Amino acid sequence: MRRILILLAIALIGAAPPPSTAVSTLATDSEVRWVPFDLTPGNQIRFAITINDLPAVAVLDTGVSASVISRSFAAKARLKVQPRGLASAIGGAVPIGWTAVQNITLGGMTRRGGGMAVTALPAAATGGTQPVDVLVGHDLIDAYAIEIDYQAMQLRLLQSGRLPFRGVSAPLRIAAAQNVYVTEITLGGRRLAPMVVDTGDGSSITLSQDAFRAARIPGLPTTTTIAFGLAGPMVSDLAILPGVAVGKLLTGEVELRIERRGGFSQAIGAAGRIGSGFLQQYRVLMDPGAGHIVFGTTPQTGKPPLRSTSGMLIATEKDRLRVLHVMRGGPAEASGWRAGETICTIDGAPVTASYNGTAISDWSVGKPGRVVSLGVCGGTIRWLKLGLFY
Repeated sequence: MRRILILLAIALIGAAPPPSTAVSTLATDSEVRWVPFDLTPGNQIRFAITINDLPAVAVLDTGVSASVISRSFAAKARLKVQPRGLASAIGGAVPIGWTAVQNITLGGMTRRGGGMAVTALPAAATGGTQPVDVLVGHDLIDAYAIEIDYQAMQLRLLQSGRLPFRGVSAPLRIAAAQNVYVTEITLGGRRLAPMVVDTGDGSSITLSQDAFRAARIPGLPTTTTIAFGLAGPMVSDLAILPGVAVGKLLTGEVELRIERRGGFSQAIGAAGRIGSGFLQQYRVLMDPGAGHIVFGTTPQTGKPPLRSTSGMLIATEKDRLRVLHVMRGGPAEASGWRAGETICTIDGAPVTASYNGTAISDWSVGKPGRVVSLGVCGGTIRWLKLGLFY
């Protein structure tokens, strides 16, 4: 069903590893070792990995400066964790540690020796009820090319320099300052860089306030939205861009988030981030060794982004919906809705645990002018007229 996702963002800068003697190898048949994945409720790539021969659940997060193990998995695997201070994360700073790791296996790649950062990975960071165990960052995979086939929901690691499909390219490198994948975009005729290519960010395009002002896009209507990072929630402005260029790739409409002053992008010296909400419109090959990211077309390419017509961002909680954020200037704000309120029925139909797969779940992006009956948990009925507002 069509619905607005509460998009999540996981990024961690300042967790750079100490000098490592890790040795990574790629199996000769790695090209046929596809790794199946699904998308978290926060729109991130989730798959299986093994660490010290133990199965773990991982998220691909090219926005972390070093791969991360959760504190709970480190405890289960009886890993010795050394404190390493604080690292910058979306929403604030988080304490991190470091631990030695014997072996890691991902698809056709095996790494022996070395270590990984350790921090708490709350379930809220991926939008679900179960937290993940691992964030796979560039340090595990940047010696290779990684192909992400969103349509088939699978990924694989290839030797750098391979080009398994035709597409449009943009520059890609590992930034020395941020220690993450970065590229550049052109917006309003202005080049904005570095742009972090962040698969751990469920949104589309995010810009710092300074980068957005530098683009000088007049008359762009904005509202507000919310995301959740490792360090907590973050409110930003939201708009729909008429188009953007990522290297040689020219797009149509794209959702844009604009961070408040002092936000994460500004703090790490980046112009912004390109998240999985953008990447999943394409078949993607990231190969920093060859210096490019390649975008192949899919049936999702060019589809316009969903716009909320309710002005309400919600989360499912068993038999109810909880209002997480009321968007500025939208119908919900005009009707007096507040964050924290709960909804138990939509047009008389009860909200159930399987709500996201039901016919009623697309009401918040419904046709402008439609009037929706919302049953507040507790018994009252409120009416909301949907409309365009950004």
